[in-house]
Amino acid sequence: MGTDDLFKKRREERKQRKYGYKQPKTNSFLIVTEGERTEPLYFQGIKKLIQDKIGGRVDVVEIDIHGQGCSTGKLIEMTDEIVSKSKFIYQNVWVLFDKDDFKDFDKAIEDGEERGYKIAWSNQSFEYWIYLHFNYSDSALHRDDWNAKLDDLFKKYQLGSGKYQKNYEDIYLMLDSFDGVNTAIKNAKRRRSDFRMGDKPSEFDPGTTVHLLVELLKSYLDE
Repeated sequence: MGTDDLFKKRREERKQRKYGYKQPKTNSFLIVTEGERTEPLYFQGIKKLIQDKIGGRVDVVEIDIHGQGCSTGKLIEMTDEIVSKSKFIYQNVWVLFDKDDFKDFDKAIEDGEERGYKIAWSNQSFEYWIYLHFNYSDSALHRDDWNAKLDDLFKKYQLGSGKYQKNYEDIYLMLDSFDGVNTAIKNAKRRRSDFRMGDKPSEFDPGTTVHLLVELLKSYLDE
């Protein structure tokens, strides 16, 4: 390497250090969730399957999952903080949250999308997404009612302890034991087809876009 080339290389290295240059990381995912149990455990299940499949391949899929347990607007701020502190640039940044009773639901979605984040929302709750693994529904129900329906289904299909709980570590495999994940994606798309341009997510009850993230991750398993 000539003197001029060496000088240019060192100058570029100093420039990168000065401005905090971050290298984009291919096949990397940051998934930040509002929930601290069910959502992280669900996506940890997908992550493990992907890692088991790709083994020692060079383009290892990196999935970092953070369960924050905070309001929707605060969740966007927490995502900003995680992204800023990361040593590399995530190729895919997803934020998951429910409407529940938060009044900043639509605003949080707008703020996240403006930052370039992908939003996987559920109205009213993530439990609606889980319910879609079993059946289709367009009934606007309170999150407590979805939980009750899941209790009945877990008992009927003898899943877990026979009752829906938020701390099943194998929740993803449990729900996919009868091709439930593909069923949920199909049902979510069916429901999503009723979502019109201009509709507010807060008014689309029930509804979810979690399938967009799940389908993207499943592509690593189905290829």
